[in-house]
Amino acid sequence: MSWQTHTVFNQPAPLNNSNLFLSDTALREAVQREGAGWDGDLLASIGQQLGTAESLELGRLANVNPPELLRYDATGERLDDVRFHPAWHLLMQGLCANRVHNLAWEEDARMGTFVARAARFTLHAQVEAGTLCPVTMTFAATPLLQRLMPQPFANWLTPLMSDRYDSHLLPGSQKRGLLIGMGMTEKQGGSDVLSNTTRAEKIDGQLYRLVGHKWFFSVPQSDAHLVLAQAKGGLSCFFVPRFLPDGQRNAIRLERLKDKLGNRSNASSEVEFTDTTGWLLGEEGEGIRLILKMGGLTRFDCALGSHGLMRRALSVALYHAHQRQAFGKPLIEQPLMRQVLSRMALQLEGQTAFLFRLARAWDNRTSPEATLWARLFTPAAKFGVCKVGMPFVAEAMEVLGGVGYCEDNELPRLYREMPVNSIWEGSGNIMCLDVLRVLTRQPGVLDLLSAECNEVKGQDRHFDRAWRQLAQRLHKPSEAQGREITQQLYLLGCGAQMLQTATPPIAQAWCRMMLDTRGGVLLDGQVQDDLLLRATGGVG
Repeated sequence: MSWQTHTVFNQPAPLNNSNLFLSDTALREAVQREGAGWDGDLLASIGQQLGTAESLELGRLANVNPPELLRYDATGERLDDVRFHPAWHLLMQGLCANRVHNLAWEEDARMGTFVARAARFTLHAQVEAGTLCPVTMTFAATPLLQRLMPQPFANWLTPLMSDRYDSHLLPGSQKRGLLIGMGMTEKQGGSDVLSNTTRAEKIDGQLYRLVGHKWFFSVPQSDAHLVLAQAKGGLSCFFVPRFLPDGQRNAIRLERLKDKLGNRSNASSEVEFTDTTGWLLGEEGEGIRLILKMGGLTRFDCALGSHGLMRRALSVALYHAHQRQAFGKPLIEQPLMRQVLSRMALQLEGQTAFLFRLARAWDNRTSPEATLWARLFTPAAKFGVCKVGMPFVAEAMEVLGGVGYCEDNELPRLYREMPVNSIWEGSGNIMCLDVLRVLTRQPGVLDLLSAECNEVKGQDRHFDRAWRQLAQRLHKPSEAQGREITQQLYLLGCGAQMLQTATPPIAQAWCRMMLDTRGGVLLDGQVQDDLLLRATGGVG
């Protein structure tokens, strides 16, 4: 007699071969509404390709095979290079082919390119997040270099704007595509970059000699880095190439790669500068101003990245709940589970509407009002979105139960990835201080905020009350209240977009859930049905 002890049933298959764009109604609508509807067909194609089992496997392989530091070659010569798994290179090829690193900076860029690029970024984040680090830094550095690229590297602008990924260890002038990294923080300072000790001694003109270190030297395989150092005139920004114009290696010594909680596919290093050559960008003492311009872009990408990870976590949870039977019916039909999943979907509806409104503000760079809108809401978005990512993915794990906690599933990797966006490019407190700085120092910002909230005044009592509370706090904002003010600002930004763009039942449900301080809000059956349909690609 044959005993069957391992019949597998009622175990949902992994989520793959889905279209990441077409299955997300809120994203599709936001792309259309904010001016990038012209990119819809390409986004659908990207979403289809990224949702395949093959693409998802590349994401897994890149993380279980982290980069390796190669300090020396076989002859004993300094190499200071990083070796990546082939999956990393394939993922980078896709990102560059889709122009996620430079789309918005084309000379003849059409309106909506920033929105289109934000959508592409969000889709890629759902597959593999580590590769987004070199992409976001290159994206942030490119407009600065288009204005201030040192003359010996003028021919870099063409490969910098290409759609090619070139991983060869060669001078930038010999490559088809380029990546730019950043080296800002030091051991003793972290976010307090004014305490940097790296020194820059002028040699001639823009040419300087750098001596010092960087505690975080991101993406060390980049073709050049933007580095902060103390010059005679104050903290300044320098262009530090991997190869000098004569083809010789620059004196950049990689000491080690960081052993990180998450973001395992991406190389983060410590570096020593010993008579390293750099070119001054702008004027001495302008380092902070130049870094802040780039910082807004990288901070927005942190929010987009966390949002993409959250969207993937919800997709995995929904797919599981539709297939898994429990207590006589599918999980998706269990009242309590349906409540949990619809609340998660509603949270993402607000984030999507807000983030793509913010992308449109970044797109409209010639408008002082749009520029101020982006300046105010970008640090608030990074604070608000990145903070909620960790509990959100943990909730998705609970939907799957023990399976969701095991490394065979993708959710543990998403969970470990989440804290990096909250920490890098300025942690939570830094974002709150930046918000307070804008609120207290930027002329016209309170009028802008009032106009934003007054546009939807009277549509929802929870929103109106939250706006009155924030307005009262803004009469005399204190640093100690920075987190509360920033959180309220973020929620009001989301709420205003929901009241303007969502159906009244969904918008009001969002305001009750996110702004009613009493808590305990239950979503009614029709709102649940609409939200869950929209979260899987329908139109509720």
